[in-house]
Amino acid sequence: MTTWSRRDVLRLGSAAAGVAASGAAASVLAGCNSGGGAGGDAELQFMYWGSSYEQKAINAMLGQFEAEHEGVSAKPLYTPQEYDTKVNTLVASNRAPDVAYMGGAIGYRLAEQGKLVNLYTYFDKYPALADRLPGTYFWYGKDKTFGTQTANEVMLLWYNKDVLADAGVDTPPADAADAWSWDTFVETATRLTLDQDGRRPDQSGFDPKRIRQFGVSTSIQYPPAWEGFLRSNGTAFVDEAGRKCLLDTPPAIEVFQNLQDLMYEHRVAPTPVQLGNNAPATNVQLQTKRIAMAIDGQWILLDMAQSKLDFGIGVLPSYQEPTTIQLGGASVVFTGSKHPEEAIELYLFHNDPQYVDLFTDGLWMPLEKKYYTEPEAIDSWVDNDVHPPEYKSAVVDYTLNHASTVFTQRLKNMDNISEVLTPALQQIEGGKQSAKEVLTAVTPKIDGLLQGWYPTQEV
Repeated sequence: MTTWSRRDVLRLGSAAAGVAASGAAASVLAGCNSGGGAGGDAELQFMYWGSSYEQKAINAMLGQFEAEHEGVSAKPLYTPQEYDTKVNTLVASNRAPDVAYMGGAIGYRLAEQGKLVNLYTYFDKYPALADRLPGTYFWYGKDKTFGTQTANEVMLLWYNKDVLADAGVDTPPADAADAWSWDTFVETATRLTLDQDGRRPDQSGFDPKRIRQFGVSTSIQYPPAWEGFLRSNGTAFVDEAGRKCLLDTPPAIEVFQNLQDLMYEHRVAPTPVQLGNNAPATNVQLQTKRIAMAIDGQWILLDMAQSKLDFGIGVLPSYQEPTTIQLGGASVVFTGSKHPEEAIELYLFHNDPQYVDLFTDGLWMPLEKKYYTEPEAIDSWVDNDVHPPEYKSAVVDYTLNHASTVFTQRLKNMDNISEVLTPALQQIEGGKQSAKEVLTAVTPKIDGLLQGWYPTQEV
């Protein structure tokens, strides 16, 4: 099971991960009262979550925005905890910021209430806004979008090169066309799993209670970690109408049973008990050789690149069709902004790779199509020491040709669905019931909560 460093940000539109400084709520509300800036003609407020590293990068971006927009100030409202609660408080008191990060569920609600700018009306004026990857938009009606993801992310297979070399196994393919089958994936993970005496799970005397190195780490609780396997196996979380849950179908049961078997039958992945409550981040576990491979998000590249780990990136194992999942929290502009044109310009500026180091540093992936199709644009963010040589194939091409947007971004009533889904996933991960037993029981409950999809639209 992977420790998800940005789970609360990217999972189901909930509040951001991170540790709040003392008095964070008071400082945010005070910031909203102040109007921000150094007395410019237009004073904007930018509300966001993230790590301390992201805070530094966003503040630098805001400073550059001010330098390039004379007479405009942009004040950061850094909110690393209880984000949705604070957004609701600010909206209720008519003190909403101008531009903000936003979880999907609350974003749809505010958009339908008329609190967020319909950015579709700006597509003609700003072609870059209209030319983003189709799956990154948050549509809530025909010709109505409250924005796109702040940045794109996809799920990948990470590995420690030295561990694989020591075991004499091939590295995970970086090209989707060569993706491992599930059986090959399990066989490789088995060869990479060792107990304290150096025995593998397929060897006599292997002690599953004393494993020093697991072949792989993943999560059953985190939807982006398994949805790609569902789609690869010809199924999905719900049907095309968004009215029928498909978790009790044979292809879905196969996927979840395979994931459970990694932990309890093959013994190649840590169980929740073996992982513990305070497990180190993925990059640390790979570096210390606690795990050899990990299914995790692209965003961990930032930490991987800063470690002393010789790592590699591969595409996920495949059933029928190679598939990864793309995801990301939204960014929005509030309709109450006193400076709507400047707010739109800040919106476009805040996730432009020309102005934000988070793309070249490995935390974010771009939104515009050109960064996945045009060689010069691709090189502008991946041609550096942070991104390994296989990145273009394993990530850029993989995203462009084989990514499906996470279902939590578009499925209605997701908060209530999550309250039913998450305990079921925990049951599977706990290993006391088979995937079939759990999924057969939970599917009718989810059916009763389904309200269909939010729309999609070609631009």
